[in-house]
Amino acid sequence: MLSRSKLLLEFPKVLGILAGLCVSEPGAERCARISPIDDPQSLENEAELTRQFTDWKTETGFTMPAFPSLLGFLNHLSRPTEVFDLDALWAVSQVLGDARVVRALIFDADLERWPALGELGGFAWAEALWSALKRCINPDGLLRDEASPELYSVRTEIRAIHQRCTKRVKSFVEQQGIAAYLQEDFMTVSSDRYVLPLKSNFKNKLPGIIHDYSQTGETCYFEPMFLVEQNNELQNLKKEERSAEKQVQKYLSGLLRQEEDALRAAYDFLIRTDVLSAKARFAKRFDARSVEIADGAPLNLREARHPLLVQSSVNSVPVDLTLGAAQKALIVSGGNAGGKTVCLKTLGLSALMGLSGLPVCVAEGSSMPLWRKVFVLLGDEQSIEDSLSTFTAQIKNLSEAYESVDDSTLVIMDEFGAGTDPSQGAALAQAVVDGFLEKRAWVALATHFPALKAYALTRDEVRAASVLFDPRTRKPLYKLAYDQVGASQALDVAREHGLSEDILVRAEKYMLLDGSDTSRIVERLNTLAVEREEELATMRNELEKLRDKRVRYHERFEREKTKLLDDIQAQARTIIEQWRLDKIGRKQAMKELGDLRRLAAEESDGDKSEAGSRAKTLTWSDLSVGMPMKHVGLGKKGMISELNERKQQAKLDMGGVSVWTDITSLAPDQDKAETVAATVNVPMGRAAQSMVLDLRGMRADEAEAALYKFLDGAVLSGREELEIVHGRGTGALRTEVHRILKDSPAVAQFSLANEDRGGDGMTIVELK
Repeated sequence: MLSRSKLLLEFPKVLGILAGLCVSEPGAERCARISPIDDPQSLENEAELTRQFTDWKTETGFTMPAFPSLLGFLNHLSRPTEVFDLDALWAVSQVLGDARVVRALIFDADLERWPALGELGGFAWAEALWSALKRCINPDGLLRDEASPELYSVRTEIRAIHQRCTKRVKSFVEQQGIAAYLQEDFMTVSSDRYVLPLKSNFKNKLPGIIHDYSQTGETCYFEPMFLVEQNNELQNLKKEERSAEKQVQKYLSGLLRQEEDALRAAYDFLIRTDVLSAKARFAKRFDARSVEIADGAPLNLREARHPLLVQSSVNSVPVDLTLGAAQKALIVSGGNAGGKTVCLKTLGLSALMGLSGLPVCVAEGSSMPLWRKVFVLLGDEQSIEDSLSTFTAQIKNLSEAYESVDDSTLVIMDEFGAGTDPSQGAALAQAVVDGFLEKRAWVALATHFPALKAYALTRDEVRAASVLFDPRTRKPLYKLAYDQVGASQALDVAREHGLSEDILVRAEKYMLLDGSDTSRIVERLNTLAVEREEELATMRNELEKLRDKRVRYHERFEREKTKLLDDIQAQARTIIEQWRLDKIGRKQAMKELGDLRRLAAEESDGDKSEAGSRAKTLTWSDLSVGMPMKHVGLGKKGMISELNERKQQAKLDMGGVSVWTDITSLAPDQDKAETVAATVNVPMGRAAQSMVLDLRGMRADEAEAALYKFLDGAVLSGREELEIVHGRGTGALRTEVHRILKDSPAVAQFSLANEDRGGDGMTIVELK
């Protein structure tokens, strides 16, 4: 990739944003060096690792710890005699400690869902170095007493001397009565010797040595003669302490060189994790994601946004950048300040970001080809120093890139051919696009040339697009309408920016004299395109609402089906328990269990029957009152009770709940034995015209309501014979049932069943 193309597309600014999201200096430096990845497999691996890390970070709330830089330190590891100071050793200890924590968190992740994380943390651990640093260096960066036996011994003696000196000084002050001579009532250290902070005007009152004065001169640091011997011994011990510390540092430095590879691996792991964490934060902040990149993949960047515009909240309107399967070039036309250059820059920057393994500001489902080269010709590139005009600079840059262009190259050109005669510039631009297409390169170009607009509409490999303007306000909408061209609208832009109206009127006259005023036609096309985009947006919103509604219905159906199956299982357990307790007979228990099995079979086959029902298309003439149907969205069975031909709607009764629905939501119910209410059971051995209602265990008001619904459904479905199970009991429920049947105009006659069919516990009903 040419560094000039990266600068023109402002890729370094995006890397600067990414670097600012890192928590460490080395992570930020690594981000600033990110560039497109040449190897397709490496690019795919990096994109997949970024996606998995982002998902894992979002789900777990992982926070990257800050860690120090080891860059200068690592450059000195190759020196065999170098002994590293405590600051360097502490930095290494911090790096290893942070790497150990982050590595453990990654290994605790579900590596079946995020296998790339396991590969990220799969490096050799510097166990010996980490154990030694942990044992020798405390969190403050100082050597522990336990770092070596020699250091422990000498520091023990130093502490003993301190205690002895403190005790002698306290005794001396009390005996001599010199507390008034001291600035502070304590012993201090000056030049590694224990001294007393004595007021300067008393310095000649006591025998001893003055080592130094305070900045104000009011205090002198006085060493009494009785402390001289102790201080001399302290100096010897301090020398031994420094020697012991040096030996520990030398030992740790040797370990660093021995485990240099493991240390570098841990350090690189932290930097990579910091960069991945920055990518995840970038993806969240800019609503970005990894895109599919592969040879032969279509250019389909959906709702693409320029991250710098998103950050500044300036005209960050999403734009779709798409080409058909056989198309390789996109030519964008339309008014000035309408967003043509932004579209080109968004395409080029998205390409660089995707090819570098960064999240791209696009919607789900986006894809783009695997471009290995991106050449950019943007803006006014004239140079006074090099004696280059705008046109000459364009030609020079194009000539340098042309020979290396191939079928994996993206070329972006803004206003190519400007700066010379319009007819010649347009002809040259068409020829250049032809040349790139012959090389099978990908081209994105913005133009005002009418000839190039016509060219875009006549070539199969080229797709035309126009930036849209609001027909009422003439303000840009920053959207693209495909397969059409747009007017340049130079006069409108000039009028908006204050150019004299006299000049504009004359310009309009010259356009009419020239015969080239096609603005009204193009304006009409722009208006139609805006209306089409609005209609498409409305349709997309409606489609999304329907999808959400369908998901909610499906979830509700699954919940109700699960609840029903749970109820069936509970009823089965109750039946078995009643049989064990001799509350019901074996025959009755088997019958009720058989009913439950059939109901469970209905539910388990619900998905298959629903799929079969959808496969059959219904027409209005297929519907009739009493027809068993299934509501596709609700997943519920019912019976048509009313029809509204004017609205082309049917009223579906689903066990007492009725809804008006369109014919498209209905599907035939294949079951011949239809359940009318939740309390209705259909024995498989009975005739198809027979329906059974079981009222046992109900209160009188419940039984009355259930019986009326049962009779209505039976009449609508054309049934002839009904069976009503009310049980023997006290006979009160039987009496109530017979009263209702006697008053019902639909009942021809009724009588108690034979003994083999239930006797006086069941009533047989014949309908008219």
